[in-house]
Amino acid sequence: MILRNATLPDGTRHDIEVKDGRIASFLPPSHAEPATLVLPSLVDGHIHLDKTLLGLPWVPNQATGNRVADRIEAERRVRSARTVPESRTGANLVRQVMASGTLHMRSHVDIDNRLGLRNLHEILKVREQFRDLVTIQIVAFPQSGILRSPGTAELLDAAIAEGADLVGGLDPVGIDGDLDGPLDAIFAIAERRGVGIDIHLHDGGEGGIAELTAIAGRTAAAGLQGEVAVSHAFALGSVPTDTAARTADLLAKAGVAIMSHGPGGAAIPPLKLLHEHGVSVFGGSDNIRDAWSPFGNGDMLERAMMIGYRANFRHDEELAFAFDMVTAAAARVLGVAAYGLAVGAPADFVVVEAASLAEAVATRPRRKLVIKAGRIIARDGVLVA
Repeated sequence: MILRNATLPDGTRHDIEVKDGRIASFLPPSHAEPATLVLPSLVDGHIHLDKTLLGLPWVPNQATGNRVADRIEAERRVRSARTVPESRTGANLVRQVMASGTLHMRSHVDIDNRLGLRNLHEILKVREQFRDLVTIQIVAFPQSGILRSPGTAELLDAAIAEGADLVGGLDPVGIDGDLDGPLDAIFAIAERRGVGIDIHLHDGGEGGIAELTAIAGRTAAAGLQGEVAVSHAFALGSVPTDTAARTADLLAKAGVAIMSHGPGGAAIPPLKLLHEHGVSVFGGSDNIRDAWSPFGNGDMLERAMMIGYRANFRHDEELAFAFDMVTAAAARVLGVAAYGLAVGAPADFVVVEAASLAEAVATRPRRKLVIKAGRIIARDGVLVA
């Protein structure tokens, strides 16, 4: 395969030669061919494949309040009524996100004392089904808490043994009412099993900052620098700038990454400030057509736009930063090997009709081609693999 007159994100043009599924060389461009913008594959750093109801009849949101605990209870009601396995709806979502150019993702999978490991087993089926097309990293996620759901700590440990890649956590204080107990359990599993950690943290204000400080301290003490992420971290967007900056320094020193999906109804962390202080900042789609949210489609180029919109990004370099959050930065946090547009890297591309990277983020054009290892797997937004 030769992809002709390709404009790369840095604005340069080349013919891209592909051999044996990898980028073999960048050649002088064939100017006679119409130019197209070629992007690296998109990366979703935070998705819930087991929660989605995609492909099922519409289910109205049933949460009666805005607290995380209210939404957990509403989800239980929806979950108890479902008759279609999570592997089927999860597969629906994987197909949709691949068609938009996402070839790597981190999926959180619910584990609690009612579900046991059922959702994990269903999403392991999805991972196996699409193993040649997309990489799926799985987080064993205690959606109902750890102390509030007795036995969940043991189930999280078992989930790692049965194929989950990371151990997750959820609002130690807001859900479990105890800063240390849940973190003790999570970090013990991570150290014993040699895996990373990804903690949902919705708690805001100074309380949330105290939890972030504790997570950073434990990460450094356990030698887990670069292996821990905190998803959402709304507290960073709800405190004075100097407090956020001091916390950013602690997170950067401990190697704790921050994931944001550009939330619509919560305080977004100060993304540029975090980046300037050395924190790895990456993006994810979070909930997609599930009991938590009726919105979302898994399009990470659209997610980059939403992150930029919420963060008030207006300049091209800011839009490039939002794009980096759903590509290279997320790939680094997920540990994706040989990622990007470079000689010797896998020939994984997304082709769009746009004159520049900033235009692609702002306008989210239809994906003209999605190419995996030199093979076209989607054309004009439709999966063909």
